[in-house]
Amino acid sequence: MKLSRPLSWFLLVFGVWSWIVWITFAKNLWADASGLAFDKAGDPTAYFWIHLLLTIVSFVLGTVVGAIGFRGLRALRRASLPV
Repeated sequence: MKLSRPLSWFLLVFGVWSWIVWITFAKNLWADASGLAFDKAGDPTAYFWIHLLLTIVSFVLGTVVGAIGFRGLRALRRASLPV
């Protein structure tokens, strides 16, 4: 399957954007002062574990989507090079 240039760029940018958003979210989750992520003893709560899992899954999906976009752009570049 051949991806178009705009779609490849969209997938690559989406992958990078996903990493930016979820890194920020992970930092905020770790520094949570509201008491949702950690109890009074400093132990992680269910809220923390669920959101950590969500963050990890989003990192993986963002990486896969970005890699597909990157490979699409690379394939388009190779196709346009003279032989």
